Amino acid sequence: MMHGESIYAIIPPKPVHQERPPMYKSQHSGTQPPSASTFKTSGTSHPAVCNMAGNLPEKPVKDSSHGGFGKARGSYNEDPNNYMKKGAKTGGKVLSLAEMKKMHPETLAPRELKPAIRSMPQLSEQPVMNLVTSKNFVVANAVETILAAPKKLPEGAKDYLKKEDYGKVPKYLQHIKSDINAEYEYIRELQMQRDQAEADRVRPLSDDERQHLLEGLKAKWEQVNTAYQAETHQTKLDTMGKMKRKEKNEAELMQIEKDIEKLSKRNIHVHSEM
Repeated sequence: MMHGESIYAIIPPKPVHQERPPMYKSQHSGTQPPSASTFKTSGTSHPAVCNMAGNLPEKPVKDSSHGGFGKARGSYNEDPNNYMKKGAKTGGKVLSLAEMKKMHPETLAPRELKPAIRSMPQLSEQPVMNLVTSKNFVVANAVETILAAPKKLPEGAKDYLKKEDYGKVPKYLQHIKSDINAEYEYIRELQMQRDQAEADRVRPLSDDERQHLLEGLKAKWEQVNTAYQAETHQTKLDTMGKMKRKEKNEAELMQIEKDIEKLSKRNIHVHSEM
């Protein structure tokens, strides 16, 4: 075992170059589909399975160029050699203004002619002359100023407390209040009609009927309690039948006791059809 530096490590060993084996090439075609394949069978005569014999030279339905995940990466990049050439969208050379005037003057003709605005009179027109007025504008302005009534200055801020309708409820609010009251009255009438209809469907339970029902409930309670007491000595409930009978008897006793408590009250109302 060598520790630290060694004289044998001064000269590095020669690198060993391993020869690469030749690339593997299959003797079968890469486009040949597998035998008994279930892929690409939607457009064939047997859409379930294809190439049962395994002798198809290529797929029965060719692969789409980019039907699944789009084109290959880099296919959407713009080609620097495929740029827009001059006149590609106009169909040829763009004519200059001089060439358009010479070759297609009708294109440059205006569609609507605007009325011409004369800035200067024509030579044939004669100006209006010998118009003289006898009005003395200086005296006329002085007289108008002297006779003019003085401007009325505002007396101050307008007092809104002296308005005729100050402190009064606007008329539109009165209309709204009347509409709201009418709606409340209509709802109140509907509620009264519904209460009356419900009152017609019920009737007070007579004392004889109530006593008869109480006697029947007490007899039922005695019967269930007798069956329940007959099984209370069984401290070990080892079967599902015993547990269910015990729970059933307890639930019936509780329900009968609630019914007896309800029927013990006065002023009981029941449905009129009962």
